[in-house]
Amino acid sequence: MDLDQLRYFLKVAERQSFTRAAADLAISQPALSRSVQKLEEELGQPVFERSARAVTLTDAGQLLQARVRQALTLLDDTKAEITDDGRTGRLRVGAIPTVAPYYLPEVLNRFTRSFPEASIMVREDTTAVLLKACADGELDLAILALPVAAPYLEIEKLFDEELLLVMPPDHQLAEKTTIRITDVEPYPFILLDEAHCLTDTIVSFCKQRSFQPVAVERTSQLATIQELVSLSHGVSLIPDMARRCDRSDQRVYRSLAGRRPTRTIAAVWNPYRFQSRLLLAFREALANE
Repeated sequence: MDLDQLRYFLKVAERQSFTRAAADLAISQPALSRSVQKLEEELGQPVFERSARAVTLTDAGQLLQARVRQALTLLDDTKAEITDDGRTGRLRVGAIPTVAPYYLPEVLNRFTRSFPEASIMVREDTTAVLLKACADGELDLAILALPVAAPYLEIEKLFDEELLLVMPPDHQLAEKTTIRITDVEPYPFILLDEAHCLTDTIVSFCKQRSFQPVAVERTSQLATIQELVSLSHGVSLIPDMARRCDRSDQRVYRSLAGRRPTRTIAAVWNPYRFQSRLLLAFREALANE
């Protein structure tokens, strides 16, 4: 068995589909199927249970998955350690969608000026996916919002960020000098899908003040929320980093009086993986932002 064969096996196991795995790997499905079939012939037993609905691991496949992960992690870390010169190499950085387009561009711009020979791959995804990718060694570091359940990962707080009320300029609340969360209660909210941790933060903040925000619309992007607010579909709470990137005059932002809603942004990485000098420099850059 060769390394590509083992990586292909892991991808099928992760995606539970030959079709999705082939798309991720940018190879044809027949080629992927032949690779796995050759692996099964070498082992003398199947590693996958195949059905019309999904592909699942057999007992042998589960054992192979655990061992292959360990072996590939060791090989990848060994190669990284041997080639680590502190200047070149690749960093794989993940970020949640409510952080990636607003925070990362300037951070990456400054970092690449200091390390022009380094390459940085960015992956934008939900918290659960990024945590798994960090644990599995697919990412070197992820930037997300706390709290997270990650007992085997290292977490470093970066900063706290205010969430601001956003509304159209002609909204009734726009003229108020002081806006409290109770003033917002009668108005419909536009929120992100439940997969996004920002929604949990907003709902939790409102519930602590004894009301449940009524979400009339849900979307997967902050930019869509901002546009729907412009069209007077409702109001929302938006991270300050998104407000700073907003150049439109069709929305206004206000801080809430009293205890303001906030979220905590943090960096997360796997301390059991090799920490290259390039990664240590990137973590230092984040801490100094």
